[in-house]
Amino acid sequence: MTDATDAVTTLTPRRNPKPEAKTINGRELKPSTLMMGHGYDPVLSEGSLKAPIFLTSTFAFENSAAGKRHFEGITGKRPGGAEGLVYSRFNGPNQEILEDRLSIWDGAEDALSFSSGMTAITVMLLAYCNQGDVIVHSGPLYAATEGFIAKVLSKYGVTYLDFAAGATRAEIDAVLAAAKEKAARQGGKVAMVYLESPANPTNALVDVEAVKASRDAILDAEVTPIAIDNTFLGPLWARPLDQGADIVVYSLTKYVGGHSDLVAGSIAGAKRWMDPVRALRNTMGGITDPNTAWMLMRSLETVELRMERAGKNAEKVCAFLRDHPKVEGIGYLGFITDPRQQDIFDRHCSGAGSTFSLFVKGGEDAAFRFLDNLKIAKLAVSLGGTETLASCPAAMTHLSVPDERKAQLGITPNLVRISIGIEDPDDLIADFAQALDAV
Repeated sequence: MTDATDAVTTLTPRRNPKPEAKTINGRELKPSTLMMGHGYDPVLSEGSLKAPIFLTSTFAFENSAAGKRHFEGITGKRPGGAEGLVYSRFNGPNQEILEDRLSIWDGAEDALSFSSGMTAITVMLLAYCNQGDVIVHSGPLYAATEGFIAKVLSKYGVTYLDFAAGATRAEIDAVLAAAKEKAARQGGKVAMVYLESPANPTNALVDVEAVKASRDAILDAEVTPIAIDNTFLGPLWARPLDQGADIVVYSLTKYVGGHSDLVAGSIAGAKRWMDPVRALRNTMGGITDPNTAWMLMRSLETVELRMERAGKNAEKVCAFLRDHPKVEGIGYLGFITDPRQQDIFDRHCSGAGSTFSLFVKGGEDAAFRFLDNLKIAKLAVSLGGTETLASCPAAMTHLSVPDERKAQLGITPNLVRISIGIEDPDDLIADFAQALDAV
């Protein structure tokens, strides 16, 4: 039999997790390697190779003093935040492991997870905006993002100015200078420069380096962060923090989740930019639930493989579609014709992605006939899943955008947004061929 002393001795190592290796013989380990275990040690969970799903609403404190210290961090009475697990509206094991791993992909100091991409965006904007402030954003944006800025924040005295995704440095300078003047008149500040690149659904690229140079020249970089929605290319094909963005935003529903079976979002960046958003998330809720966080941890292990396969498929499919007689044009980053957009791509992107816009000859009727005749590709909104999806943004995801605005941004009735999955590419080509035959 084992006496009490032996039991304590046996259990002691379980409270001392094995140090994690991030380098081997001076070689920095890649994100795809670190995803297999970063932030988790099996000895802390009965030897379970994969982290369990921690379904609990609250966590037991070591002692009263520890509980007090955690809440001092949560409430802001002490800088640094909570130093342990407190309550599932604030943090949890699955969420913290997920956030640690998200930080690695983008080279960020800190990350926060949310119940959806729009929760991430709205909580972030609310954390930085006050009455009288101005937001500057690129266009187009995802319709819900643009709608929140234009219709909801405006109720609380927050206004906005925008510039086209492909704007030059001079054009960006003009908008930021106008925003600075407007904010001064309203008694506020330029709260944020918010970008989306590639833009949804046109695939237009924003010159992040030019935006940073403009922000640094005209505004206070310590006050006005640059945030960017990197959903279309991240985390594999673009790392906007490397080009000067301060905050990177994701709908994790898309490529990171990658299986069309969950909804989640995240932001990542320096801790100083994350802390105000974390404080508001603590109050409002909106953190990813444990089960979804666990599913995302699973998905991060294969995100590189899935995105690489989808990217190769898209290249082959787009080569077929580009010369089809019933195709008016194609917005695929592998076939850029504009020299300025190509320059941005060369500096900012490591791949063309697998989501693109297809312009079908014949207007909305032709686009609908094409969509309704697809047999493999699914007629559904969203993107970045293992299956190929197709939709008509002007009639679906961007229906709420005023018609004049849609025309200005190039979101035409015949634009079909396609997200290529990991099926056999020749099967997809056969599907698109027969659907175009029906147009």
